[in-house]
Amino acid sequence: MKNIIIGTAGHIDHGKTTLIKALTGRETDTLDEEKKRGISINLGFTYFDLPNKKRAGIVDVPGHEKFIKNMLAGACGIDMVLLVIAADEGVMPQTIEHLDILKFLNVKNGIIVLTKCDNVDKEFKDLVKEEIIEKIKGTFLEESEIIEVDSISRRGIDKLVNEIDKLSNEIDGRNEDFPARLNIDRVFSVKGFGTVITGTLIEGKIRIDDSLVIYPKQIKTKIRSIQVHGENVKTAYAGQRTAINISNVKVEDIKRGDVLALNSSLEETHMLDVKISMVNHSDKKIKHWDRLRLYHGTREILCRAVPLDKEVINNGEIGYLQLRLEESIVAKKGDEFVVRSYSPMETIGGGIIVDIAKKKHKRFDDKVIETFKMKEKGELKDILEEYLKNNTNENCTIKNMMIYRKENDNIIIDALDKLILDSKVILINNMYIHITQYNKIKEHMIAILNQYHKKYRLRKGMLKEEIRSKLNITLKSREVDILLANLCKEEIIKVIDNYISLYEFKINLNNKQIEIKTQIEKLVKNSGLSKILRIDEVCKDAYYKEVLEYMIYDEIIKLDDEHILHKTMYEKIKKDLIEFLNINKEITLGQYRDLIKSSRKNCMIILENFDRNKITKRIDDKRILFSWN
Repeated sequence: MKNIIIGTAGHIDHGKTTLIKALTGRETDTLDEEKKRGISINLGFTYFDLPNKKRAGIVDVPGHEKFIKNMLAGACGIDMVLLVIAADEGVMPQTIEHLDILKFLNVKNGIIVLTKCDNVDKEFKDLVKEEIIEKIKGTFLEESEIIEVDSISRRGIDKLVNEIDKLSNEIDGRNEDFPARLNIDRVFSVKGFGTVITGTLIEGKIRIDDSLVIYPKQIKTKIRSIQVHGENVKTAYAGQRTAINISNVKVEDIKRGDVLALNSSLEETHMLDVKISMVNHSDKKIKHWDRLRLYHGTREILCRAVPLDKEVINNGEIGYLQLRLEESIVAKKGDEFVVRSYSPMETIGGGIIVDIAKKKHKRFDDKVIETFKMKEKGELKDILEEYLKNNTNENCTIKNMMIYRKENDNIIIDALDKLILDSKVILINNMYIHITQYNKIKEHMIAILNQYHKKYRLRKGMLKEEIRSKLNITLKSREVDILLANLCKEEIIKVIDNYISLYEFKINLNNKQIEIKTQIEKLVKNSGLSKILRIDEVCKDAYYKEVLEYMIYDEIIKLDDEHILHKTMYEKIKKDLIEFLNINKEITLGQYRDLIKSSRKNCMIILENFDRNKITKRIDDKRILFSWN
């Protein structure tokens, strides 16, 4: 990994911004109000190069309680944290709250930096270090070294840089194979360039000219230019702090918390299924319908809590929740989140998103809780099986399941192959269908055909397009063909000449119908080409029409909606025309009239049928074989 993102954390006025200036030589407090008050209000960004040639981006986050939401936006996407504690004050309330937030956001790497060490004597400093060791027990920083520094005199800064350098080698790279996703933390306009957004690229990569979407408004945009740490680049990779100049979007249309991502790679939702861990050191608890503040990515949003496995989730407990959001967001399974109480604002818990909720859950439902546990810890094939059960066919592609599970295609395919082997999933073209969904389609098709056969006892079956529309499924034509082929193999249906019927369906004519059939065939056969018959000339009543429909294709050909011809005659004139065109290349209406010895009107009806069936093609007043086109 060529880049890492470092975030600061700690109480107000413990020296975070001054420490960053000592590390980088740059000031991150840029707002006049920040400089005037001497505290960080908004997020600051800068970078420096490590001895191992990696570039470390730094996010300076505010420590003041009023700006915790800005701290949360900055903590999203960091690889390593510098927990800053002033030697002259020790561990303070925001120190603990920041530590909780980092735990909930699954930050795994960090260094404890004891600042302002020149301001206290060794005895006081040792007491502060003992307090720190006690407070970090059981956290990801428990084994971390405490680095003593003084940012003004620069004492200890070189040691800190070396420790950052060493720890950076242990940090895993981000996944660049997933669709790009960037949580926007700032948006502004640059004269001559237009709208610019910044954020950490959480996953994937982006290139100049990429077409992306800003969620949740789903605003389409294009990448004009990209900067990483102030340098123009053609491509930005997962894990990099990135500034992006985008086109066709106004600054006022975007806000912190929006997400830049590949189109259709994220799902918008008003509900989240989550597993939450509550902080130990607060008396806050979560009850049914409590109003909370949810922090996800760089977004803050109000929501209502619905505990699913217990009446109340107390401090220090773990529980399952459904969060009902007051606005929509986009998120993925496995994303981290933090919740704070509505008022007074206090961090009370956090955890992971178990799933994007499709429906409201009943409380204390054992089946719901088991599903939660399976999604959280189960084998990949079990999780994918549950996904396929509850999603429409259009979402059941490899790409969508990669996005859902944050796994590469080979791992997803291997799990799906196991499900296919267990007869739990069926592959239709590039679409995976759970066996329960497949059986529902099968039962629906049987019901449709049963009803059709009862209504039209003398028809061979339904046309493929008609049954596809009645099934109301999202499969494409190719996938419907494969589905039908599977059902044919199972001897559920049969397909004859584009007509679909139940496998056991047979047409049995009664004596009256046999008599009518004989009459129709004789009448049409004797008419020949001298007078092409209309359907209303043949069908005296509904009985005749029903029998004629039975005869269509096997004995009778419909030339158009009104006219019919006996099949033997149709095949003869088709053969004669093909032979004529093979020799003469083209034919006019007059020549065809002489060829078959019929009227101009009859010839026009026949030739237009040949055109529709792609036997011939009309060019001006002549026709050629369609296959020559």
